Amino acid sequence: MDLLAALRAHRLVAIVRGDDPEAAARSVAVLAEEGVVLVEISLSGAGALDAIAAARRELGPDALLGAGTVLTERDARDARRAGASFAVTPGLSEGVTASVALGMPVLAGVMTPTDVIAAVRMGAAGCKIFPAAQAGGPGYLRALRAPFPDVPFVPVGGVDAPAAREYLAAGAVAVGVGSPLLGDAPSGGDLDALRGRASAFLGAVGAVTAGEERR
Repeated sequence: MDLLAALRAHRLVAIVRGDDPEAAARSVAVLAEEGVVLVEISLSGAGALDAIAAARRELGPDALLGAGTVLTERDARDARRAGASFAVTPGLSEGVTASVALGMPVLAGVMTPTDVIAAVRMGAAGCKIFPAAQAGGPGYLRALRAPFPDVPFVPVGGVDAPAAREYLAAGAVAVGVGSPLLGDAPSGGDLDALRGRASAFLGAVGAVTAGEERR
């Protein structure tokens, strides 16, 4: 898959992490129904590989379904075997290089300029600024983009709907959102509430996209 093209087109990555793999897979299906098509299921959640496999069966071979918290070569191999088509890492571990070697595009976790340089050299398709809120928010993203204007950045961590608009306006190619979007749905919580939050986030990222098109 062309992960960068998908990030540019959809601008929102939903991060699913829970303690119930069946509920996590149902959450992915609800997100897809609402129009959130880029989803990662974190391997730090209970039964994550089962959830990835179930979501892949439900959504079909073309769904933009990834694995998050890919730390090791084994993580990368297991995620791909379960049906993940891209990988997301919290940092620059062997999960990055192993995923690239397997042909899975990677969104690699970075914090510093040195991290960004290393991630690009490792073959990452984009850089996940994590944790974005603690790193300095949209202002830090602007600072990073000064020396790296061509690197695709995806802020993750503490991103609610208003912050999503700010990050995108500051030059993020997309945002990654976990609990502010998913809530307790991956652990068996309210799916109707998830639908409402999905609509709100899609509206937030769509508003920024429309504004950019007007400019």
